[in-house]
Amino acid sequence: MFARTVGQAFFRLDKAWELDGSVYSPELKRQMVWLSGLLPYSQAEAVMKRIGKRAISDSSLWRTVEKQGQRLEGELKPDTVDVPRGIQPDELVCRGEALSMDGAMVNIRQEGWKELKVGLVGNVVSENPAQFSVIPEVHLVQQAYTAVLGDVEQFTTALLRTAANYDFFSATQSSVVADGAAWIWTVASAHFQNSVQIVDWYHAREHLAAAAQAYFPDQPLKAAAWLKSRTDSLFDGPLVSLLTELNQLGLSEHAHYFQTHQSRMRYLDFSRAGLPIGSGSVESEVKQFKHRLAAPGMRWSRAGAERMIPFRAAVLDNSFDARWSHAA
Repeated sequence: MFARTVGQAFFRLDKAWELDGSVYSPELKRQMVWLSGLLPYSQAEAVMKRIGKRAISDSSLWRTVEKQGQRLEGELKPDTVDVPRGIQPDELVCRGEALSMDGAMVNIRQEGWKELKVGLVGNVVSENPAQFSVIPEVHLVQQAYTAVLGDVEQFTTALLRTAANYDFFSATQSSVVADGAAWIWTVASAHFQNSVQIVDWYHAREHLAAAAQAYFPDQPLKAAAWLKSRTDSLFDGPLVSLLTELNQLGLSEHAHYFQTHQSRMRYLDFSRAGLPIGSGSVESEVKQFKHRLAAPGMRWSRAGAERMIPFRAAVLDNSFDARWSHAA
């Protein structure tokens, strides 16, 4: 991942030097802002120095972002679909659209920890199951991010606008993939009634691993064996036998989680239908967004965090250049 990131930076910086030899030219400013949306300021400074051969300090990058922060306010829908590498368009089957929501705590100066709510909308495509397998491998393309450092109502407004811009509500098949946070499913139930709700597979398995650890606290081998066998039960469903066993073992707290979300955990059915069930297709993309604003040790002013949000979104969904030109 980091190697690909540096490769992207090298290509763009090389083009910047080629087009504009002067320091802080409009083209260089554009690339400085893009790089700052891709990497933390200190890492962006290192890339500038080592690859770009320009001594531009992290504070200079920060000031450039601050000055250029209003440029990406306009919402713009990319014209192209980013097809996964190694797969040709004629090998893909459209499976509808997927949406994901997640939250992360961001350290805001003079305010403390505040939740950053992130949303992702994308087209779900899969390799043709007739050519490959009964359960198709799904991918998310033409992604669009939105994020708000605020309450659920503010975030919902922004998410609905993004979903509408990307024709989410007109999809013949749609899904909402997320973890078990109550506010997420409240939003999904209120505003995305026609979408299939899916608890992210890896979150579900993490809860199952916690149950294994609770049942075998000092026996890691037995815990691993139990987890392996019950993972198959979790995927294949239904969850009746798993719920019964968890309650019989005195793990009612863990059983409650699976009981609450069992309708969102029909993983075999979801996979056969070509719906994304977790990290490989949706959830990890949301984590990519959070990495720029909620990594360990980061501390922001509110204005600085809110200024970075649209840049990070535009860099990740590959709409930065289009939005930049549109805003100009």
